[in-house]
Amino acid sequence: MNFDQWIAPEQYNISSEIERHKSDKLALRLLDDQGHTTSITYNDLLKQVNQLAGGLNELGLAKGDRVLVMVPRTIEAYMIYVACLKLGLVIIPSSEMLRAKDLSYRLQHSEARAVIAWAEGAAEVDNITEELPALQFRIDASGGGQTDGWITLGSLMEGQPEEREAEATHRDDMAILAYTSGTTGNPKGVVHSHGWGYAHLRITAAWLGIQSSDLVWATAAPGWQKWIWTPFLSVLGSGATGLIYNGSFSAERYLRIIQENQVQVMCCTPTEYRIMAKTDGLSGYDLSSIRSAVSAGEPLNQAVIKQFEELFGFIIRDGYGQTENTLLIGNLKDSPIKIGSMGKSIVPGLVEIIDDEGRPQPMGEVGSIAVHTDMPALFKSYYKDPERKGANIVGSYFITGDRASKDEEGYLWFEGRGDDIIISSGYTIGPFEVEEALLRHPSVKECAAVASPDEIRGHVVKAFIVLRDGVSGSPELVKELQDHVKSVTAPYKYPRKIEFINELPKTNSGKIRRIELRQREAFLNS
Repeated sequence: MNFDQWIAPEQYNISSEIERHKSDKLALRLLDDQGHTTSITYNDLLKQVNQLAGGLNELGLAKGDRVLVMVPRTIEAYMIYVACLKLGLVIIPSSEMLRAKDLSYRLQHSEARAVIAWAEGAAEVDNITEELPALQFRIDASGGGQTDGWITLGSLMEGQPEEREAEATHRDDMAILAYTSGTTGNPKGVVHSHGWGYAHLRITAAWLGIQSSDLVWATAAPGWQKWIWTPFLSVLGSGATGLIYNGSFSAERYLRIIQENQVQVMCCTPTEYRIMAKTDGLSGYDLSSIRSAVSAGEPLNQAVIKQFEELFGFIIRDGYGQTENTLLIGNLKDSPIKIGSMGKSIVPGLVEIIDDEGRPQPMGEVGSIAVHTDMPALFKSYYKDPERKGANIVGSYFITGDRASKDEEGYLWFEGRGDDIIISSGYTIGPFEVEEALLRHPSVKECAAVASPDEIRGHVVKAFIVLRDGVSGSPELVKELQDHVKSVTAPYKYPRKIEFINELPKTNSGKIRRIELRQREAFLNS
């Protein structure tokens, strides 16, 4: 099949998609928990981008250098990302919830030369005890006082010109190095090129339905690939105005923000929609401004979709993609929708349901979701692991690891993950990461982490734990183990459920049979 319309010009820099909207139009509107509002135009944002790019370059950073970025939902996050891309630097998106252990691996594996972080993240970086020979520059983006050994963002920008040409980058040059959780071992480094950004914008346009006159609220936080997808690239690349809410989640607060700001396009996680659907007095809110609402991360319950449609007249449309690609399957705006379906392949032939030999499955038969390897938005490789991508390719398709079936009209129906990855509230969690943290606790002998069905979060992490001899399980120990995991790794990975057992189910070769535990959880919660 022909993907020519998604292939970027040979010389291409993602930042050009934002540069072309340079004007006095509002680019971003930031709200905080206290109700304060800060706004910035495209003109002013790009002036700051150029000043920061100049400062980073003067510091000694140049095309191809890796930079770990860990910042909250702020205007500065957008400025930093555009500046790095414009300079040809490679961004390592990192969640604020990562701890020293998580950051140490990413910094060592990527050989990052710089880290840009908010004060809290800077403290975690300073807690790293391992050697970081490649790391030369530590930049504090929070605007506070000078942290020992850290350079402030403001000092870098001071005196730099407000105009600057973008670095000449090839469409195949690395732009993003995103780390994603795996079922075993450390996170994988997913390499995306500048050309990926070009393809992403053109592929997702028909799903999001963003117009340049829109106010768009996409709730994903920086540090996740979904933030790059929508709040960052799709909003600024469309010339629209992005709404940023830098505050804690509250269903009532979210609904008021939509109502008071007249949001036109909404992109939330299924968990956020589920909790909003349970809000007392939901029908009393005015959400008539919304004309496009989408959900991604995991399938959204049919009951929730129907509730919003009945109360407010819009349908929340599911979309499916991965860190390794972009939107692959979706319910497109103004197209017929089957409630409960993932939607259709974005274009015919892009996605297929195949068996283990790579043959298309008959209608209604469950198989692996596979994406055509010629797709321009498919990742380039796993960083420093060139053979790993090939191991997931069968024929002309890359196997995503998820399973689904396809009906006679081409709609796809999600069946579940083909591996042990846990998706909770849109977060992707590898069981190995949870298990490794638990095993650091002196009371734990063996453990296994699996997905357990949850009405609100879709799934939560459940840990089955074999305790060391002489240790007894108790509610106090459960709380202690949960707090321990939060202190060792990103808090969203902690097991919300813990069950103490005498032994774990294993194969003859001694491998833990997580599938058996997962099936048990599904049965008990059905």
